[in-house]
Amino acid sequence: MATIEKFSCLIVDDDTSFAAMAAQVVRDEGGKPTVAKNLAEAREATTGESFDLVLLDNHLPDGKGYDFFDQLSRRNPDAPIVMITGLPNLGEAITLTRNGLFDYLTKPITVDALTACLRRAKLRIATQETSGSAAEFFGAAPVMREVFAQLKQAAKHASSTVLLTGETGSGKDMAARALHQLAFPDGKAPFIAVNCAALPGEMFESELFGAERGAFTGADRNRGGLVAAAAGGTLFLDEIGEVSLVSQAKLLRLLEAREFRSLGSTESQPFTGRFVAATNKNLADEVKAGRFREDLLYRLDVFAVELPPLRKRRGDIAGLAELLLAQLAKKYERTKPLLKSDDLAALNNHSFPGNVRELRNVIERSLLRTGEDAKWLALDVNWLSRTAAPTASAKAEEPLPADRKLTPVEAQEYRLIRDTLRECNGGIRRAATKLGFSPQALLRRLEKWPELRGS
Repeated sequence: MATIEKFSCLIVDDDTSFAAMAAQVVRDEGGKPTVAKNLAEAREATTGESFDLVLLDNHLPDGKGYDFFDQLSRRNPDAPIVMITGLPNLGEAITLTRNGLFDYLTKPITVDALTACLRRAKLRIATQETSGSAAEFFGAAPVMREVFAQLKQAAKHASSTVLLTGETGSGKDMAARALHQLAFPDGKAPFIAVNCAALPGEMFESELFGAERGAFTGADRNRGGLVAAAAGGTLFLDEIGEVSLVSQAKLLRLLEAREFRSLGSTESQPFTGRFVAATNKNLADEVKAGRFREDLLYRLDVFAVELPPLRKRRGDIAGLAELLLAQLAKKYERTKPLLKSDDLAALNNHSFPGNVRELRNVIERSLLRTGEDAKWLALDVNWLSRTAAPTASAKAEEPLPADRKLTPVEAQEYRLIRDTLRECNGGIRRAATKLGFSPQALLRRLEKWPELRGS
């Protein structure tokens, strides 16, 4: 699975100026571009590599992208494919869309239009699973069996909104996917995840609801949004506590009326899917602080499920480590090494302040430093010692600010952000990556706790 921060992109276009522009936009968005000037080069590129995203020109020197689409989608079944053309054909566009085309762009294409398209594609990329059922994440610990039972109950009621709460990295995204799989076992319904913290306020409405041509500068065509893409399936609103008050009003109407309007349109469209939201914040406290709408909280908190931190489900650490190792080995197309009993003991003894996200990080770091032919995983025990929870004496030496009335979850998050910023010498992007946040989400937290900038 690619992440929003890192993805591979194949650009198939014989227009060298456009290909160069597209490659630069991909790099600006954190991706790695590969350029093919014709179908022959594209076939060669996709023979030995799987791409996360494909930009495919329709008119190439040795054939049409339209005819290559089926072969390309079979080789890269999870990759969003964007068709690019200077000669639009409505019939072809409809056929491709029905067969899974992600988007259809008509030249000339501006940098802004291509950037917006890539950002939507990155959101789609970030929802793709590497392997296995999300239900495997829940393990055998009694506390997680109870969580899974709650999700099974929620899955029976298609119209109910589910609110997932828990510490950062506790697996709320996996719980959302498990709920989706329980509700739609045939696997045909769409699952659209929206990282609310990664969408700037000015883009929030257009990305969610879509936009009509001419709705704003640069809107040169009608474009569907993520809400429409989730029709008949699940719309997962992650980090819902980071949404601005203005955008919260837009979400409230969507949840209350179960309908929405594209930006610039006067016609409402119904939404037939399920809403799932997640947050690591205490939304009741956010309401008291004036940062979250009370009426929106009532709409979200219909069926609430709390994800426990990893330290409260230690019996599942070994199984989760094996599951994550298998997923990551598949991602990097290599044989899965084995975990030593001593290493499993080290994992079980670690406090994991970053929860499941931290466990995944240490497994991935270890896999990348393990030789391709090695039988055993070279577990990065030094990383475990560096990220261990501070001792009681260390905590006593540096208490939390007396004027901050923090909930237990906020206190843990405060310490984790403080310590990570110190380790990264105040670097926002590096710290955000280590924490599993977007830079924008970290900056929003620092607006609330400005003293951490100088930690």
